[in-house]
Amino acid sequence: LETFTGKCIAIIHRTNDNDDKLVVVPENKTFTNEEIKVLTAFQEQYFKI
Repeated sequence: LETFTGKCIAIIHRTNDNDDKLVVVPENKTFTNEEIKVLTAFQEQYFKI
């Protein structure tokens, strides 16, 4: 990915890792906290958030 225009809608703070993640979406998209949890569960299951 070379360029992207969007907005940061959340930060996933991992308490057992020092690599927090930004949740960035296109300008016209939004997600609820619950939707973000469901959509990122495949990866975040390995970390304490």
